Amino acid sequence: MAKLKASEIIDAIKEMSILEVKELVDLMKEELGVDPSAVAVAAAPAAGAQEEESTTKTVVLKDAGATKIQVIKALREITGLGLVDAKALADNGGNVKENVSNDEANEIKAKLEEVGATVELA
Repeated sequence: MAKLKASEIIDAIKEMSILEVKELVDLMKEELGVDPSAVAVAAAPAAGAQEEESTTKTVVLKDAGATKIQVIKALREITGLGLVDAKALADNGGNVKENVSNDEANEIKAKLEEVGATVELA
């Protein structure tokens, strides 16, 4: 018997009715001890778990607090922004750095909180 290619098998399944596909699945369970639906269901949660675990964070300044001048200095040191841009960020809040590693995000958060800012990691 000639060996069928995967594309030929898929083409044959596409031409089957739903009842014929169900019979095929039942036969695969019986003959091969394989449940193709269980494999598809088991693979889906594993892929979802990988997406949930993010390796990067965005550092978001929520409030500069009472020591705005120190926060502006820290922002300039962290981001390399000019005085006007750092002041605008301190006044309005917003993203300090995007797509940084978890460790770097925690370091930035600690520096900003040390000078009185309210910071969030997203």
